[in-house]
Formats: sequence, structure tokens, C-alpha cells
Amino acid sequence: MSSKNWKNATLISLIPIAIFAFAVAAKPLAANGDESSHFPNVELITQDGKKVHFYDDLIKGKIVAIDLIYTTCQYSCPLETARLAQVQKKLGDRVGKDIFFYSISIDPEHDTPEVLRAYMQQFHVGPGWTFLTGKKEEIIFLGKRLGLYTTPSVNADGHIAHLLIGNEDTGQWVRSSALDNPGFQARMIGEFLDNFRHDNPAEKVGGDGSPLQNFDRGKYLFGKDCVACHTIGHGDKIGPDLLGVNHVRGRQWLTQIIQHPDQMLNEKDPVATALLKKYNVRMPNIYVADVDAAYIIRYIEEQTAAQEKQASNGNATKVAAQ
Repeated sequence: MSSKNWKNATLISLIPIAIFAFAVAAKPLAANGDESSHFPNVELITQDGKKVHFYDDLIKGKIVAIDLIYTTCQYSCPLETARLAQVQKKLGDRVGKDIFFYSISIDPEHDTPEVLRAYMQQFHVGPGWTFLTGKKEEIIFLGKRLGLYTTPSVNADGHIAHLLIGNEDTGQWVRSSALDNPGFQARMIGEFLDNFRHDNPAEKVGGDGSPLQNFDRGKYLFGKDCVACHTIGHGDKIGPDLLGVNHVRGRQWLTQIIQHPDQMLNEKDPVATALLKKYNVRMPNIYVADVDAAYIIRYIEEQTAAQEKQASNGNATKVAAQ
């Protein structure tokens, strides 16, 4: 989506966001296996097949964002990856220079370097973001040390979508939801963890915590739940452009695909099945409430009407000038 629409959609000061900050020891796992360290220096393998060590090569002296994913995940992983891609876009060329992203697979038996490379291409991952695999037992140990690991029985995904962001050099660490607003994540990484030494490329929002006037709930919900994969009038992204979708799909179908995309695929809905075949990414079920689904649909309708009116006025002006 365009920068202008992102600025309009990102109203992160309007909602309380729970985060958990904690200090960790800036020291790698000792060669003798000292388990007192929070930073195991385990060996991992990048999407390019290169062997690296977690502490020495990936986080030492760096600002980092780390999450656990697996490529066959049908629920939260596609959304968290898409949202982190938006965070990367907001931070610009800082990613790969003084900020680094790492996604570590919790299904290394399936997620080979080749599989990870293909997954990265689906989400248009840019430089500075590395996907990693390795030995399952070491990844589990690493995940536990970082506070990211959860038992596979926790939900249908088999894990909770946490994002750990930190500055190893200063010892500042924050764990938040990987499904949070991309604008919030960009500010946390680009401002707080860097001690405000850089101009923040993420959008500026009201900082006093007071409600903004004329709050558009549909705009906010679209920015929070949809914009990582969709645009309205700016072309296909990870998923289809939604401009005019209300003209070709009924409200009942739109509500169902927003609230129960997994169910529609299981029931072999022909449109949902065709979309999966075309875009090769399953739309996750993020449990949107009835009232919020209605707001999202209304926002799509309003944006479609506004853009169609603008296009119509433009055509009329051209005709009058002839």
C-alpha cells in the first residue's frame, strides 16, 4: 500500500499494547555448555546454506528482530511474516546495515534452505532479513532461552506468534506480539532500541496518548488486519487487490472469508480455492469479530466508491477538455 495510506491506517496510539521488557545477559553460551546464558551460540543454517552461530554471527553488537515460524503454518505465520515485511519496508535501508531480522524455523526437518528461500520470495523479503534452520533440539533450546518457544499443544498453530526485538550492545530487549501493528513495531525497533539516535522513518503519530479526532475504525482495522497482504487500488501484493471486490462478491461471502478463511478452504469454496492456487499463501484465521468484519467491509466499500468517483471525475475532465 502507498505510504500515504499507511500513514492514514496506522493509529497505534489509540490502543493499549502490552509488551514485556526484560534484560538478558549479553554473553554467549560457554563452550562447556554453561546454561546460565540467555544467548546460546548454537549453529544454524541460513536460507543460502551458510552455517552461522547465533550469538557470534547474528546478534552480537546488533539491533535485531527475531521470530519463530514454519513454512507450512496455516494461521499466524503467514500474517506475522507479511507484517514483518511491512516493518522492514518502513525501516528502509537500515535493515541490513544496523538492524537485522531473523526468522527461525521450528520445523527444520521440512524447512530446508531451499524451502526457506521459496517462502521468502512469496513474501517479497528484502536484504537484511535472514531465514534460518538447523537441528530441532538446538532450535527448541534457543527458543526457550529467548522466551519465544511454546509447547506445540498451545493452539492449532503449535506456537504463539511472539517477536523479540533488542539491542544486544545496550542490553535492551522487548517481547511483543508478532501480529502487532507494523507502525508500532517499526517505532520500537527504529527509535526505542536505538536510543532515538536516528530519525525514524516510521510515521509519526500523536504521542500524548490522547484519542485522535474522527477515528475511523474501519481504516484502523484494515491497517491492522488486512494491509500486510492487501491493498485497495494499488495492485496485488501477497494477496489480491481488494478494489471493487464488493461489486463481485456478496457481503455474506466477504464476511465469511474475513472470519473463516480456513473453513472456506476446507469446504472447497471455489473462489477461495482459486485464490490459494493463484497466490500460494493461505489466508490466516485471525478471529475477526462480527462487528469488526462489518467495519472492514464498509471501509473497502467506501474506498472503492471514493476511487471510482475520482476516476469518473478525471474522465469527465478529459472529455470536457477535448
